Amino acid sequence: MENDRNYLIKNKEAWNLRTAVHVGSRFYDMPAFMSGATSLQSIELDMLGSVAGKKILHLQCHFGQDSLSLARMGARVTGIDLSDVAIEKARELNHELKLDAEFICCDVYSLPENLNVQFDIVFTTYGTIGWLPDMDRWASVVSHFLKPGGELVFVEFHPVVWMFDEGFRQIDYNYFNEKPIEETSSGTYTDPDAPLRYETVSWNHSLSEVMQALIRQGLNIRQFKEYDYSPYNCFQNMVEVAEHRFRIKHIGNKMPMVYSILAVK
Repeated sequence: MENDRNYLIKNKEAWNLRTAVHVGSRFYDMPAFMSGATSLQSIELDMLGSVAGKKILHLQCHFGQDSLSLARMGARVTGIDLSDVAIEKARELNHELKLDAEFICCDVYSLPENLNVQFDIVFTTYGTIGWLPDMDRWASVVSHFLKPGGELVFVEFHPVVWMFDEGFRQIDYNYFNEKPIEETSSGTYTDPDAPLRYETVSWNHSLSEVMQALIRQGLNIRQFKEYDYSPYNCFQNMVEVAEHRFRIKHIGNKMPMVYSILAVK
């Protein structure tokens, strides 16, 4: 599994570098979060409903804001992430906020080797699966950790978004998962001018690839939605059209920005 180690090492280093910048950014607004503001968006909140007393596994939790927001809502949360810097920060925030979330540092595919619990909900949102090469392996992990009747709450940037160049002026990438996308990048989505430089390996996953992987694992897709906006101002040339609703200025509502899936085991 040399290829696994290669992409995991590169992506872990990239997210370790990014995390320090993200924590102090306006994008993540730590003062508001520490004062009680939720980091969750209406798309996932509407899907989740009441989570009080529910056990939630948060895959690719970054430095834990969403995990801790769920814990504030009364859920018993376990967050996992590849970045040890991010997990260290998540544990620090959990302690400061006097919450009882748990955090594990590992990659998604090796989680069954590090955790032996089943959950009511597996939760994963915004910019997660592009860092994973194989949707069948991802779906098998989701299914593994769900109780019978448990739900996957999944929100992700639409694969059409990832076809474009950074300025959304031309199509540079394949819609389908043709091969790994290996890049050297600078800055980050919270600060394009941040003095960071790192290598990443990512993959584009079509809607059919994602949904068929879930179906093959026996998950029943109960809801699928597409949205003509992003709740985050995280791409170039974005304009805010309503509160927490951003579109590419010169494209408007002509392309999907986000999709969501609610699936039941």
